[in-house]
Amino acid sequence: MLVPMYFIIGIWGGPRRVYAAVKFFLFTMVGSLLMLVAILVIYSLHQQQFGVANFDLVQHASNSSPALLDTSIPLAGQAVWWKTQPWLFAAFALAFGIKVPIVPFHTWLPDAHTEAPTAGSVVLAGVLLKMGTYGFVRFALPLFPVATEQAVPLMFALALLGILYGALVAMVQTDIKKLVAYSSVAHLGFVMLGIFALNEEGLEGSILQMVNHGLSTGALFLLVGMVYERRHTREIAAFGGIAKPMPVFALLFGIVAMSSIGLPGLNGFVGEFLILAGAFLASPWVGATASFGVVLAAAYLLWAYRRVFFGPVEEPENRSLMDLSFREMFVVLAILIPIVWIGVAPSPFLRRLDASVGELLHQMEQKKAVARDAGPHELIAELAIPAEAQR
Repeated sequence: MLVPMYFIIGIWGGPRRVYAAVKFFLFTMVGSLLMLVAILVIYSLHQQQFGVANFDLVQHASNSSPALLDTSIPLAGQAVWWKTQPWLFAAFALAFGIKVPIVPFHTWLPDAHTEAPTAGSVVLAGVLLKMGTYGFVRFALPLFPVATEQAVPLMFALALLGILYGALVAMVQTDIKKLVAYSSVAHLGFVMLGIFALNEEGLEGSILQMVNHGLSTGALFLLVGMVYERRHTREIAAFGGIAKPMPVFALLFGIVAMSSIGLPGLNGFVGEFLILAGAFLASPWVGATASFGVVLAAAYLLWAYRRVFFGPVEEPENRSLMDLSFREMFVVLAILIPIVWIGVAPSPFLRRLDASVGELLHQMEQKKAVARDAGPHELIAELAIPAEAQR
């Protein structure tokens, strides 16, 4: 995943492309190396408990051997510290947290987004950033349920920091692409908040918001790229009044911006509403604080929209700007269809999440009960005896 994006940024990016590409690669690589060590520890525990070597996360139809999710991972005090849930969860959380990215590991993202070509920014927003949030849901939560529960206050604090910090920094940006990049930090803070609410509303909202962010932010990067091709600048001050020469562009940008803000009737509203509902159920003050992030999102996006599209056309270059071509309109409209569909009728998407989210939460509860019922000496003894001898 890192290699193609490294070259996309490093070869076709902006003036500081090499710096951005190297920073992106080093940040994400370092976290992944620590997670690799944690994976090997889980593999070792699995082999001790079952006497077989297996890297499958879940049991495969063609392989009857127990999977990694069946491994009993000790709690703190039940085994050597580096074989326990808190340490292993920390290794996974660092790797995935850098990829999300959560504050304070976010500094590679604005540089990567700003220097990447338009296509690279769309791939970053639509796919790569979701690797981190997906990793938490797919691996960290079911493998380390007790450590996940213990980490909730810390993850809530980091999520809120990301929501508020991302929004406030976006508000002072002069480069519209960098503004959209910092908005990603805030939106992914909402996703992390929903994940660690550890309830159906929060998790389903987070998974849906992963899709929503890819659509809305991906479309914003496309639109910024289209106007950059015409004007060769992304400075907000260089625009003003371009709704007159580019009315179709202004309309489409406005709809996508409203989607990113979370306007009812568009996709962002459904995801953020479910996340906030889950956060209020988990902790009312956390939900209330996160709600302020929605207000800030409206502030920075609407303010930027007004400065770019309305007012007098002061720059001579802006008077002759060409509106979107048919090809460009087709690309944006293809993204607007799911944006409106999810906003108006989200139930087909949410129904697909019900079973898997319910099963994840049930599995976590079962594993927490088993881990807490096992005494320290009992679990250590069990891990030390090969599976054949136990049978």
